[in-house]
Amino acid sequence: MCGRYYIDDDDTIAEMRSILNELNRKYQGTPMGAEMKTGEIFPTNVAPVIVAGKDAPAPVLMRWGYPKWKDAGVIINARAETAEEKRTFSSSIAHRRCILPANGFYEWEHENGHTKQKFLLREKASSMLYMGGLYSSFEDKDGVRYFAYVILTVDANSSMSSLHDRMPLIMEPDKLLSWLTDEAYARRLLASPCLADLSLSPV
Repeated sequence: MCGRYYIDDDDTIAEMRSILNELNRKYQGTPMGAEMKTGEIFPTNVAPVIVAGKDAPAPVLMRWGYPKWKDAGVIINARAETAEEKRTFSSSIAHRRCILPANGFYEWEHENGHTKQKFLLREKASSMLYMGGLYSSFEDKDGVRYFAYVILTVDANSSMSSLHDRMPLIMEPDKLLSWLTDEAYARRLLASPCLADLSLSPV
């Protein structure tokens, strides 16, 4: 699963800085812009999301987590293998796929049922990491509509399996547009193993 991830706002990471600068321009002076989070991203935070724009992929802000229909709290992840079978996610797979730009994500090592160590996982070959997600619109308790996202997860590959049996669906940078705009490609990817090669750093 993915319960926290990391966005580095350091100016030396050009790809992330470009996304954040565009969002700062787009949401300047708005409540959503004031809520945008960098650093360690928690469920319910407002964070950058990339969606299919009119002419090219476009960054927007959304809240992390679909609201639960009957209980308090939010749904933050969706299993890629079974998401299309769930009414909560099936329409999003067909029409509302997104990408979550990050510089890494967190996972915890457990021993005998107890949390032992927190790790930051990053792509070995890149300072950026792009996670596949889904989004949809909802109404809050005051009737105001907002957009929220979930992160898709897959079986952990060999670079992750020593720590956890699940990991985010990590996209190859040259396939981002295909994920956003090509439903047939997206459905194939949901059933494919993740090829990301990750490094683990204790936090």
